[in-house]
Amino acid sequence: MKKSLIWVISVIITLGAAVYQRLTGPTYPETYKIGIGDQVQKISLPTSHGGETDKRISIEEPEPAMEGFIVFRRFPTNEAWDTIFMQYEEDYLTGYLPHQPPAGKLEYQLILKADTTFITVNEQPVIIRFRGNVPGYVLIPHILFIFAAMLFSTVTGIFAICNYSRYRVYAWVTLFLLITGGLILGPVIQKFAFGDFWTGFPFGKDLTDNKILIAFIFWLAAIIANLKKERRWIIIVAALIYFIINIIPHSLFGSELDYTSGKVVTGIIMHNMPIKF
Repeated sequence: MKKSLIWVISVIITLGAAVYQRLTGPTYPETYKIGIGDQVQKISLPTSHGGETDKRISIEEPEPAMEGFIVFRRFPTNEAWDTIFMQYEEDYLTGYLPHQPPAGKLEYQLILKADTTFITVNEQPVIIRFRGNVPGYVLIPHILFIFAAMLFSTVTGIFAICNYSRYRVYAWVTLFLLITGGLILGPVIQKFAFGDFWTGFPFGKDLTDNKILIAFIFWLAAIIANLKKERRWIIIVAALIYFIINIIPHSLFGSELDYTSGKVVTGIIMHNMPIKF
């Protein structure tokens, strides 16, 4: 296989994995379509918010007589539900979810009223997580380094399959990019967003941190194994593991504020609370 073709294939694989990870993650907005009269309205409900402000929820006004309500409560709690009455701001029906501390979550439903008809946009409450503001000068380099690590990992794996000797050099590049983007800039972002540098093993169960840790261990082991003797299969395994890691939805099991203790915890928290209004 020509090297230029390997790069093209690797770019396609990397972009595909990145898009899939983003679209399937819990921070991607939930989108709904509802019918009001002869109109079909597309509504996007956010699941993540950064900064110190309340979160704006708005829809384009489909008709002048429409009213809107946001029913919400802190998550995970069994508190009584509260209601926000939406107001018109220019051409948008708008309401604001109250700001929460970093890693705090709310669950909410959007209900619309047209004349005497009530329409529940989302039957299942959407969960939104709040975080601190992450500066662009940290976030942008992090994204670029992680994307580059994904790309070079794929190229290195295919080079090893095709027995191109340069795979050993690219393995070092992959490790450097992974360390810089994941083990250096990643914790800085975590600190800005949720107050802790590292919430993966052994301090927590944050999936994003643990994914980076696993990828680092495999790539470090692959490089060490190839220092004195070529062992292409270990490089291929490291590249495959990192690919699998990169298609796991981003932020799946992340930081969550326990409103009872006031502490930020990580990992899966089981909730068996019935939703009652």
